[in-house]
Amino acid sequence: MPATLSPDAPQVLRDYYEVLEGGAAAYGEGEAMRHLVSDHLDFTGALAGHRPDATEGFLRGAAGFVATVEGIEVLQDVHDDAGSAVLYTATMPGGPMTFAEFFTFDDGRIATLRLHYDGPEYLAKGGR
Repeated sequence: MPATLSPDAPQVLRDYYEVLEGGAAAYGEGEAMRHLVSDHLDFTGALAGHRPDATEGFLRGAAGFVATVEGIEVLQDVHDDAGSAVLYTATMPGGPMTFAEFFTFDDGRIATLRLHYDGPEYLAKGGR
């Protein structure tokens, strides 16, 4: 099932989730994702920790997610002038798991991304 965001979602997030569900072959080296994120993405994730200039590392990490995720179901998304929050279930090879992502934007691109999930569960369910 394709990720479906509310009509209030910025286009950059619609594109972001489309890339996440596009599969490894379409993801390639991450070029489709690269134009959606800032050149100096501020990223925080369970396995990576906080990385204030994480664009290249994020693109590599997203490749592992894209290669393993079988689908994303958006449970809730909220958007305002300050940013966006998205709660979703991703179907992984080992079963479903829940993720929460918090975004801010700058000039139509993702400037910060705070990704919350259970790192050991992600690895146990086949994430890489």
